[in-house]
Amino acid sequence: MTIKNNNNSNGNTRQGSPTASHHLHRQNPTTMHPALSVIFFTTLSGAGYGLLAWLGVSLALLSLRGQVQPTLAGVQLAALLLGLALSTIGLLASLAHLGKPLRAWRAFSQWRTSWLSREGVLAIATLLPALVVGALLWWGEPGPTLAALLAVSGIVLALCALATVACTAMIYASLKPIPAWRHPLVLPVYLLFALLTGLALLFALMLAMLGSQGTGTMLLTLAIVAALLVALKWLYWHDTDRIGLPGTRAAAIGLPAREATVFERPHTEANYVTREMAFQVARRHARWLRVGASALLLGGPLLAWLLLAAGIGGPAFALAAAALVVLAGAFIERWLFFAQARHVVSLYY
Repeated sequence: MTIKNNNNSNGNTRQGSPTASHHLHRQNPTTMHPALSVIFFTTLSGAGYGLLAWLGVSLALLSLRGQVQPTLAGVQLAALLLGLALSTIGLLASLAHLGKPLRAWRAFSQWRTSWLSREGVLAIATLLPALVVGALLWWGEPGPTLAALLAVSGIVLALCALATVACTAMIYASLKPIPAWRHPLVLPVYLLFALLTGLALLFALMLAMLGSQGTGTMLLTLAIVAALLVALKWLYWHDTDRIGLPGTRAAAIGLPAREATVFERPHTEANYVTREMAFQVARRHARWLRVGASALLLGGPLLAWLLLAAGIGGPAFALAAAALVVLAGAFIERWLFFAQARHVVSLYY
């Protein structure tokens, strides 16, 4: 690559007139190729940690009020096992995206500087309060001591689960070459997705194991959380649609006053960069996928509530269907999150 000064006759710095390749880039923006392993990872692990967070909060609230009820131990243990299973499956799915999965353990050593390493450390740390909660629910004798231990372990479990999701979000929010991921809503949206999908799974377990009590309230609660999430997501999409890549190669490397030209192609065949970071999504398709994801996230709980009010289907079926629909909407949104993230490296290809 060569870099030249690019000044006009007045001595003022010129940004450079748009070239044919620049026009082509604006018309057909290159985006990241979404790997299914990463989509499964963010969707399933988010739901699992969200379920663990809600379980921890509910345990703490019930225990602090002195309401340790043996009848709830079954659904609490089921929620714990399901949360651990989903988070583990999601983390294992992420290993499929690594070039050398057997070397994944090395990531734990970089926790001081790497959000990926911090996520791994916190994922392991979350197992400790989860095991404590499981042991207390299985062997604990009801009483003040058990209530206090469950309250403390529940709070620690919720904090560790949410911190793990936050680290997952920061893995992407910390990447400067992808402007869309630097948006301040990336972190709260990740947390809301975890809380929404986790809450839907918790409600489905409660209805399946405890009977039909408060089904309408549960569905309306899911709809309120989903409405907040969809509103923030559309605000994110509105802002990121206006965020483009730097107009020139020189601007991409932080030298907007210069002219940078490539004197030879970086590669003669497809490679990791072109496969993972040069994916194209038509605007029309992206718009419909956004509408579809929003409809599933918000419409799922509302439709289940309407069907239940009309006497169509049972409460357990309504909650289970709502949980599956919400997970499907989360999957589509995760795909869009990766597919529409334009990387500055595309300027070199």
